[in-house]
Amino acid sequence: MDSFGRKRSMCEWSDLDADDLALNAALTDDIGHRLSPFHLLSVPGISALQQRACSELWTRDRRSVAHDERAARGFSYPARNSRKIRLGYLSNDLQEHATAHLLVEVLEAHARDDFEVFAYSFGADDGLPMRRRLMATCDRFVDIAAMDDRAAAELIHDDGVDILIDLKGFTARARTGIVLLRPAPVIVSYLGYPGTMGAGICDYLITDQFLTPAGSAPEYAEALAYMPHTYHPHGRGTPVGKKPRRREAGLPDHGFVFCCFNQPYKISPEIFDIWCRLLALVPDSVLWLLDHPQAAGNLRGEVIRRGVDARRLIFGANLPQEEHLARLQLADLMLDTAPFNAHTTASDALWAGVPLVTCPGTTFPSRVAGSILHAVGLGDLVADSLDHYFDLAFSLAIEPDRLAALKARLSDNRLVRPLFDVAAYTLGLEELYRAMVVRHRARLQPSAVGACSFLNLEGDSPIRLIQSDRIAL
Repeated sequence: MDSFGRKRSMCEWSDLDADDLALNAALTDDIGHRLSPFHLLSVPGISALQQRACSELWTRDRRSVAHDERAARGFSYPARNSRKIRLGYLSNDLQEHATAHLLVEVLEAHARDDFEVFAYSFGADDGLPMRRRLMATCDRFVDIAAMDDRAAAELIHDDGVDILIDLKGFTARARTGIVLLRPAPVIVSYLGYPGTMGAGICDYLITDQFLTPAGSAPEYAEALAYMPHTYHPHGRGTPVGKKPRRREAGLPDHGFVFCCFNQPYKISPEIFDIWCRLLALVPDSVLWLLDHPQAAGNLRGEVIRRGVDARRLIFGANLPQEEHLARLQLADLMLDTAPFNAHTTASDALWAGVPLVTCPGTTFPSRVAGSILHAVGLGDLVADSLDHYFDLAFSLAIEPDRLAALKARLSDNRLVRPLFDVAAYTLGLEELYRAMVVRHRARLQPSAVGACSFLNLEGDSPIRLIQSDRIAL
């Protein structure tokens, strides 16, 4: 089954329709438990319910084993003699990584009078400044890379963590086995995986009302914990350096620059068709993409097959964050992917002053960029169809005054709209955490499988729970 993911990561699109049919068949077949849920996030036509089914097939056997192991360990969660809520962030990305860049200012902003911040890292210590910064901001930072899942779970349990926050989901090198042992009374899925992990794993999924509207609740096993604007954090602390010359970034001296620095597996043939139409209709334009040696050659072949000069594709190296933000200023417009949107690459582009056009679908990963745009006051760049997506991008490329006005609006919004306001974002996140602990202590469990349950934070109003029994906090 891994071959599906490898082909998409290389933009190898031959026989893609047959592959997608095989993926659909696998979800109803006994081999479905070998199909990684992460691979389905980028497959057009896959519904959120199918993504949930895949998650539950993927973990079926492990959930059964974990149930017996939990019973053998008999974890209990006695009340601690502290009014502080102890948070445990679990990840292998607590070093120089996109997740760390998104999260670090949130960790630094946590109210230490009310919260203790523990981190459990099972990734490599790369020795870089981000690792040291994360270690400095946490009340306790533990490297559990050498521990097996049982030992790590016992450590987390012995630490008395109130809420364990899984930042990995089913992404690469995740350790779902730790979460399955339930070493904390409340388990939360947050930030790292854009979708449900299926029944019996996490109690809550941090989200927002654009990402997962109320009607989508049956598609998620977790109770939906709503942030007031967007689930996506992005701080103001990373400087946008001096803009380089175009030639220094490998770009021609003149011409409109479309860009997309998403990973290649997110690029679908349908979206690439639109990008090539834009290149054909906007004279001297180029498309600036992230360099990926295995994908670049295939994408050049695809652009030639669509009648466009392959030299119109420019590939940029993977650079450190500050250098990447500096070069991003050279782009005129970012084009989003679908059905797996930009996440960090979207908020990075906006922070660097580059607007973004997206077309949301019905699944979590297909709506992330729309959530981000709404939070920065640019909801008019969220297209309602792929034709609209094309029209928006085309008009901005050929109407320089309109693009200039849009960039000016983005520049004004960056420091006043919610997207980059980490202090306010963290307050909202903490209110969700408080509500989760209150519910646990009151023995109010998150929703059962298939039930509708929400933790909702709107503006400055207090948290409330909307559930089938209409209990209010």
